[in-house]
Amino acid sequence: MTGWEMLAVAAAGFAAGGINAVVGSGTLVSFPVLLAVGLPPVPATISNSLGLVAGNLSGSIGYRRELRGQRRLLLRLLPASVLGALTGAFLLLTLPAAAFETVVPVLIGLAVVLVILQPAVQRNLPAHPDDGTARPVRGGRLAACFVGAYFTGSYGGYFAASQGVLQIGIFGLLLREPLQRLNALKNVLTLAVNAVAALAYVVVAPDRIDWGAAALLSVGSLIGGAVSSRYGRRLPAAVLRAAIVALGLVAIAVLMTG
Repeated sequence: MTGWEMLAVAAAGFAAGGINAVVGSGTLVSFPVLLAVGLPPVPATISNSLGLVAGNLSGSIGYRRELRGQRRLLLRLLPASVLGALTGAFLLLTLPAAAFETVVPVLIGLAVVLVILQPAVQRNLPAHPDDGTARPVRGGRLAACFVGAYFTGSYGGYFAASQGVLQIGIFGLLLREPLQRLNALKNVLTLAVNAVAALAYVVVAPDRIDWGAAALLSVGSLIGGAVSSRYGRRLPAAVLRAAIVALGLVAIAVLMTG
């Protein structure tokens, strides 16, 4: 990579880490940039997942106040997310690259639609006071949450774009929690999925990782997640959403023409 390309990748990591902390779908920023600097789709996805783990960590720490009272639920859902991440990583590493290149534009298109629909989803989330108390989750709702965590984990392990949007959409329908607490839950589960998938890539397919790109993304996303978890709620969501949609369409165009 040239110096300007390295700067672009680091900046994409910063933006993706920040967007993941407060909205989700940061991959729709970083993935097109990795494609633009010449990485093939599968190595770009693997390097992207590895590079954004640092941002997931700083974003989760930034939302630690909203995690109060959710420890029991997290401990129940984390195994499902981990199993899902392993499933998605296995599919990514075993399916032919041609299959990935065929499926990914569809997944990005789905992610873009979800980002566009996110305001409507949020308006229909159950309204509850943000008093930091835990709401009990039992029986069928708990089972549905487990399935949702596995599904979103599998999606995130295969291709991470809008994993967080999927999680907020699913858990928002199942949990009686305000949006900021759902976002904190999403940050931790996304961290688990990306970390497990990244570890699987490092162990099984280190030759398919662009270590330079992953390192640049890590530095950028670590700072971006920390900054955004503190200040990002002040930014207009419509601006972030428009940028994500535009970059998602760019990624689709690059994949379809490449």
